[in-house]
Amino acid sequence: MFYWSAGLCHERPMAEKIKGNPVKIKALKGFKDILPEDTPLWQRIEATARGVFHRFGFQEIKVPILEKTGLFARSIGETTDIVEKEMYTFTDRNGDSLTLRPEGTASVLRAFIEHSLHNKQPVQRLYTIGPMFRHERPQKGRLRQFHQMSVEVLGADQPLVDAELMAMAWMVLDELGLTASLEINSLGCRQCRPAFNNAMQDFLRACRDLCPDCRRRREKNPLRVLDCKNAACREQYTNAPSIQDHLCDGCREHFAATEEALAGLGIPYTVNPLMVRGLDYYSRTTFELLTNALGAQSAVGAGGRYDGLIKQLGGQDLPGIGFALGMERLALLMAEQGGSKPPAPPDGLFIAALGDRARSRAFAWAHTLRRHGVRTMMDHAGRSLKSQMKQAGRLCGHALIVGDDELEKGMAVLRDLAAGEQNDITLPDGDGLAAWAQELGRTITR
Repeated sequence: MFYWSAGLCHERPMAEKIKGNPVKIKALKGFKDILPEDTPLWQRIEATARGVFHRFGFQEIKVPILEKTGLFARSIGETTDIVEKEMYTFTDRNGDSLTLRPEGTASVLRAFIEHSLHNKQPVQRLYTIGPMFRHERPQKGRLRQFHQMSVEVLGADQPLVDAELMAMAWMVLDELGLTASLEINSLGCRQCRPAFNNAMQDFLRACRDLCPDCRRRREKNPLRVLDCKNAACREQYTNAPSIQDHLCDGCREHFAATEEALAGLGIPYTVNPLMVRGLDYYSRTTFELLTNALGAQSAVGAGGRYDGLIKQLGGQDLPGIGFALGMERLALLMAEQGGSKPPAPPDGLFIAALGDRARSRAFAWAHTLRRHGVRTMMDHAGRSLKSQMKQAGRLCGHALIVGDDELEKGMAVLRDLAAGEQNDITLPDGDGLAAWAQELGRTITR
């Protein structure tokens, strides 16, 4: 037996062909299931972020998870760890090189350019939420499939926009009940960065025992060495030249105005001159939201300005700035800092029907209740009342108990499972089913 994958034909593994001896297949290393008991926290994170984004005038855009490899090589930078080591890249049946997106900005910009969104609105405020993929060593807060909220402002270069975006990220954390520290820096621009690169190259030539990546990058892209994770390298870079000392007048004024705006909003921050971020497209303002609660993975959010990237990807020469928040890290941080609320008591109605006639009638009631906005569940297997009430306690806040005797009397028992109280209620007739469903819905939500 054979199966097709990425355009290639493979023989199905022998273990899968042996009948009567099924193989237990587990998730891939670094890929994690988000189970039903975890999804309410994730939904809360998303709902909170969406609410904040909406208040700041952002609109959602959904982009593919698979793109041409060249999009990321051109935007992120060929000498970054992401492109060199971490991307999931393969060749499809047509011979095209495709990559699972390792971050969200490049895909959003590709869509912005392809659909000429700047013609519809000069300044676009966009966000996307979804999975990203990087082949890294899995650890706490870092998976190979992870989820991010990527936020972009395209077409505006004012320092107030930089401060506003950082304040919005700060507000998301605050409304989730989380705290983090904000570090900012400026990476300069095309005019002032060459002088800094020359200073870095002179500094690096005097450094000893650099890792192979840093030795290669010190000539091609010296700024990139500051993102090295090697402890021996990082120790030597503590005395590296500061890009803050090499900013041109325009970048210096932009950064000072951004700082002033942050102070005016009451957002605390520190300047970290060694913070460069892991992507080549950043210019001028960069920032990170950091915590010490997640071990080595200290950043829960990060971003910066990328003026020139839209033009580099084939669009007009428009400025841009954005950030990403890691959802796995937010969920972990909420557990660490107590921001995760205890699960809310279950809502909705469980119909515990006893007997074929009652079950048939209850089936129609459940459908009508759902049409009127009531979360309704029932058992279809004819289990005992005790078994059904156990289900009800796990799944819903109220139970409607009805059997053939109750049908004859036109009455049923409505039990509040949290309070342990119950009352008799009248069952509907054919013409009054909709009105009964509406009133029952109001009763269980009071």
